[in-house]
Amino acid sequence: MLKPVVAITRPADRADKACKIVEDLGGTAILAPTLDLQPVNADSLKKLVEIKDSLDWIVFTSPTTIDSLNLFYPDFFNNLNSKIAVIGNKTGSLVKKQGVGVDLMPDDFTAEGLVEEFERNNIKNQVIGIPRTASARDTLPKGLEALDNEVIVAEAYKSLFPMDEKSVSELISQIENSQIDAITFTSPLTVKNFFKIADDKEKLADLLSNNLLTVCIGPITAKVLEEYNVTYIYPDKYTVPDMMELLFKKWRDSNGR
Repeated sequence: MLKPVVAITRPADRADKACKIVEDLGGTAILAPTLDLQPVNADSLKKLVEIKDSLDWIVFTSPTTIDSLNLFYPDFFNNLNSKIAVIGNKTGSLVKKQGVGVDLMPDDFTAEGLVEEFERNNIKNQVIGIPRTASARDTLPKGLEALDNEVIVAEAYKSLFPMDEKSVSELISQIENSQIDAITFTSPLTVKNFFKIADDKEKLADLLSNNLLTVCIGPITAKVLEEYNVTYIYPDKYTVPDMMELLFKKWRDSNGR
């Protein structure tokens, strides 16, 4: 049976699980990160750590934030009194590994979904800390502020342009030579950086739409693909495993397998 070749564009330190899922499902994974993540001990993060005991809630939107806190403040999760909200199963699982419970996690793994969950639970007039990357959308802090909460955003890591442009350029060449069956995107920046490296963006968008299967993790990433006129699919549940299950189902259906 033919094995689909699947391109993984997520950061290298977050790609092991995705690559393993591809292999377990019978495919071949090609890793070409279009985004790099770098933990930083920014002044805003230092301030947030100093006032953590006065926070009513802390929101974790990605595992990288937790990694950053563990790197710079190994005792951060000890005797943590604030309630915890997370976006996504992966982030929730990592929080629990710190010995801390998760108080709120939306079914919709997006900033919009978490804001709706706060509103549904009538969580207002709270002090909420959000350690994250500075390049993240302002949907979450603005949404929580609209519910009369005080929101303190801190930079815990940087989202960087890929340091290994060569691997992405090689991936684009493979796509042009019909050597890739599918490609996956797990965040808006993975899409934007991918197209920044491409010389002929229209040609690449056409190939992604017509020559291979383009799968993204959810509607927020999908909006960026739409900006480049790329045809895509995404799963009902916005997780990497669900994304890969959908990818392989569609690929097998289209190849009569």
